[in-house]
Amino acid sequence: MAGAIASRMSFSSLKRKQPKTFTVRIVTMDAEMEFNCEMKWKGKDLFDLVCRTLGLRETWFFGLQYTIKDTVAWLKMDKKVGLELDETGGADVLDHDVSKEEPVTFHFLAKFYPENAEEELVQEITQHLFFLQVKKQILDEKIYCPPEASVLLASYAVQAKYGDYDPSVHKRGFLAQEELLPKRVINLYQMTPEMWEERITAWYAEHRGRARDEAEMEYLKIAQDLEMYGVNYFAIRNKKGTELLLGVDALGLHIYDPENRLTPKISFPWNEIRNISYSDKEFTIKPLDKKIDVFKFNSSKLRVNKLILQLCIGNHDLFMRRRKADSLEVQQMKAQAREEKARKQMERQRLAREKQMREEAERTRDELERRLLQMKEEATMANEALMRSEETADLLAEKAQITEEEAKLLAQKAAEAEQEMQRIKATAIRTEEEKRLMEQKVLEAEVLALKMAEESERRAKEADQLKQDLQEAREAERRAKQKLLEIATKPTYPPMNPIPAPLPPDIPSFNLIGDSLSFDFKDTDMKRLSMEIEKEKVEYMEKSKHLQEQLNELKTEIEALKLKERETALDILHNENSDRGGSSKHNTIKKLTLQSAKSRVAFFEEL
Repeated sequence: MAGAIASRMSFSSLKRKQPKTFTVRIVTMDAEMEFNCEMKWKGKDLFDLVCRTLGLRETWFFGLQYTIKDTVAWLKMDKKVGLELDETGGADVLDHDVSKEEPVTFHFLAKFYPENAEEELVQEITQHLFFLQVKKQILDEKIYCPPEASVLLASYAVQAKYGDYDPSVHKRGFLAQEELLPKRVINLYQMTPEMWEERITAWYAEHRGRARDEAEMEYLKIAQDLEMYGVNYFAIRNKKGTELLLGVDALGLHIYDPENRLTPKISFPWNEIRNISYSDKEFTIKPLDKKIDVFKFNSSKLRVNKLILQLCIGNHDLFMRRRKADSLEVQQMKAQAREEKARKQMERQRLAREKQMREEAERTRDELERRLLQMKEEATMANEALMRSEETADLLAEKAQITEEEAKLLAQKAAEAEQEMQRIKATAIRTEEEKRLMEQKVLEAEVLALKMAEESERRAKEADQLKQDLQEAREAERRAKQKLLEIATKPTYPPMNPIPAPLPPDIPSFNLIGDSLSFDFKDTDMKRLSMEIEKEKVEYMEKSKHLQEQLNELKTEIEALKLKERETALDILHNENSDRGGSSKHNTIKKLTLQSAKSRVAFFEEL
């Protein structure tokens, strides 16, 4: 970006006695430049050099500003800038009362403001310079901005600087070092920097997809409707000596009360003014209608009258220029701007597609990695189940063997009992007592044998059950091994970085050969772009309504945190205008200009 270029030229030292050049420092809103200025140069020569360095073609909005005894002045295009030696051998400035010390410093600033920034500011560098200047004026409180609008403007400034919001990058505290809100707004509420950042970030996240130039233009479109935007104020007196303020801007001349710079008492549009002149400290404005008396006021200094006249002439010229057909140069610039905008939009679409494809590839990769991790977990669980099955099978086999041995031992004891019973029967005692005792023993032996037979049968069944459990455990082990084998033999997932699909054939391509860059537009592309622009217009109307609702919601939300005692006079005036429905600059001035010119002059004289 040319506006961000700080070019510094080194030159050989010059002899003190006969200087042919001198050093000039040019300060823009975001850079400083130094040039060697020749003695014979006029203001236009230096101004054109600065514009060429910046790549700026919309030069009619800008000028080189310096300060004379606390009064702002602008470098005259037809006067010399050169230095010459005075009688003491020191440097002196021709035709301009500026500092005599080198380097001579000028500020490259917007001198005149457009009525509609979106329609009139064509070049991106012009938009950027206006954005930086208006942003600084709002932060320095030279332009009054209500709190809720300050938050919205801050969100667009963040979008212009940081691009799209990314929660993983733009974490809490990333705006801690940024100056985004006027100190007046911060002091007016019981809110921490974190609370302000939270509200700015909430809006910032909604601006996703806007390029830097689009965010800066949205900033200007909102700022240009602020009451003090583009107005130069001067202290004046009317015939009665009443202290007043004269405001000069793109729409005309406005008269303010010194305590109220927001709402003018009367306004004189440029199309009703025939002539402007001054004599010493008296300034005269002649209305277009010759039947109406002239409009006169006095300023504090002759130098102030000169500055007022410069601003009046420049603003009136631009006012008339806007109402005529564009010059060939402006038409070419607008055509180039449209082509550049179309090219950038198509490039953004291409990048958006590539980003979407990249995100899809990353999502596919993450999904495959997740599936791989899941399969690994399943394999681990299968291995653990297999190990548990093997351990269970070993335990069941050992228990079955022990049970089988116990069954054999019980069978052996049963056989021995049977043998003992037979022996007892064979050796029966002759006597009845012995016989009775023998019968009793035989009965007990039979009962014991029966019990041992039942126990033997029970143990045999238990051994059969254990054998069956062992068989089932081995079957489970076989199934676990088979599942593990299936997992191990599954096909591998596709590559992590899939080859992006080719772009659609209707998207234009860039051919970079050496230092040249070529780009061709197709009719289909331009038709599609036109349809998209129409769609954007409809969406913008809906978004404007939504935006106003958001502003009202934020205003209501933070109203409870306001410290009423810290409200400034401008805050109170703005609230009163809002309650009356007249907080819009253009609406207020439009109402005032509906009055007749004669009544406005009479009212001014009566103030």
